[in-house]
Amino acid sequence: MPTPDYMIPAVLLEPFSGITMPSLTEFISIVCQGAMIFGGVFPFIPQYLDIKKSGNADGFSTFVCLNLLVANILRIMFWFGRHFELPLLAQSIIMVFTMLALTEICVRVKHRSEILASKEHKFTDSYSAHPNNGEAPPRLNRSVSPVRKFLDFDRAYFWKWTYFTSYLQFTAVFTVVVGLMTWLFLDNMYYVETIGFLAVFAEAMLGAPQFYRNFVNKSTHGMSKKMVGMWTCGDCFKTGYFIVRQAPAQFWICGMLQVGIDISIFLQVYCYRNKAAIS
Repeated sequence: MPTPDYMIPAVLLEPFSGITMPSLTEFISIVCQGAMIFGGVFPFIPQYLDIKKSGNADGFSTFVCLNLLVANILRIMFWFGRHFELPLLAQSIIMVFTMLALTEICVRVKHRSEILASKEHKFTDSYSAHPNNGEAPPRLNRSVSPVRKFLDFDRAYFWKWTYFTSYLQFTAVFTVVVGLMTWLFLDNMYYVETIGFLAVFAEAMLGAPQFYRNFVNKSTHGMSKKMVGMWTCGDCFKTGYFIVRQAPAQFWICGMLQVGIDISIFLQVYCYRNKAAIS
């Protein structure tokens, strides 16, 4: 029987004969893995844009970035001792670069604010020294805030350095030190399980610096509510993902702790709502 014109010859279909459409379960699995890889980054986009737009980073705690940098570097090292799913490893690598980007804009904005405040202070003092004469007031010998660097090894100004280079230096040193220790104790089960627990516990305490900052200021002004909302949704999804995919126990236990902290920050938003409105 001759092949109708509208039918594709079987010869042309042979290269595609081995290709099958993924089932619904496989499709959902792929979507969930993609959400795990990139979902952790999205909550910080509103905060990044708020800081860039306002030129003010006072409402955001940069210790959140430190927390996630430490947590994800430890998680990457944990993978070498106990392999877990690759999407979680990819998530950690992406998160490290995201936190460095967020730290960079916070440091840049704060440094710019200090310079502007110093110039304004100089102008005010100079004018008060010569209020009535028409001559240009002399420059007073006042300097900007002292430069703080990581290589000063001053604990009082840890993670409060002046330039972003110091934050990169700390990240590099921490990565090298933990990497060498992991290489030396890779066969030690207790060491591997310990860094695994420290990684997820540090991540679980992600919201703690922000919670403490809000508590001290008695205000949530300057903190992105969208960011916290995305934190909560992401952490609920992530904890469920850990349980369904049977990830190591450290992951889902600390995931539940993280959800609890997120809810506490939302309670602060409600408790300090009047103060935030006034600010």
